[in-house]
Amino acid sequence: MKKAIYYFLIFPIFVSAQINESDSLAIKANLSLTGLWQDGNVETLILRGRTDFSVKPWEKWVFKNTNSYVYQEFGKEKADSDFLSLNFLYFNPERRFYTQILGFISTNFRREIDFRYLLGAGATYQIIKQKEHWLKVSLTFEYEETDFKRSVFNNTDFNGSKTINTLRGTLWINGKYELFGKKVILKHESYFQPSLSQSSNYRWRTDLSAEFPLWKFLSFKINYLRMYESIVIENQKEQDQFLTFGFTLKSF
Repeated sequence: MKKAIYYFLIFPIFVSAQINESDSLAIKANLSLTGLWQDGNVETLILRGRTDFSVKPWEKWVFKNTNSYVYQEFGKEKADSDFLSLNFLYFNPERRFYTQILGFISTNFRREIDFRYLLGAGATYQIIKQKEHWLKVSLTFEYEETDFKRSVFNNTDFNGSKTINTLRGTLWINGKYELFGKKVILKHESYFQPSLSQSSNYRWRTDLSAEFPLWKFLSFKINYLRMYESIVIENQKEQDQFLTFGFTLKSF
């Protein structure tokens, strides 16, 4: 059997998974690029990119934007081409308790989602508020519309229409902890997002990471991501999970 040739483009960079909107800096920005190319018996191409940006447009307001894109190809056949944009507008985020407005848009090739958007608002409470350690919990409410390419789902109650509309409530928990004199940095971002009117329609996501600083702006990073959606196109799996290794580059 012909020996496969592997080309690993695991270079810059899983940029910091979280920008803390409660920080005092006026502008913060990050860029992430990762990739994998395998050739030979198995042909694989994976490209991932992410941008994180926050700015204070007015004295008491902070706007935060995260855009991410994933492209995967196996045997020259496209498997993923997904875009996600998360947008938050916070009021007085330096306080212990503050409010926010949010808007998300996304597409997902593998899950056959043509377009999804959410609009909503809510509030955040900072349980731990320190420079080295912080822990936050948020509760938001959103209106969601998702347009699928097909109308046959794993739950027959939703069959017959390519569009699913619902109101959701979302519980968010995220935090950061610097340990052993900043030699290890642990981060987590999680949410649980049920429909308020459809008990079988819910999703959740957990993003865990450990960083090991190599330099002030550069760290080695281990990241674990797990996602679940209860309503998917027929014969698709509800759950996805990823374990990745790379580097974190930050500009602040």
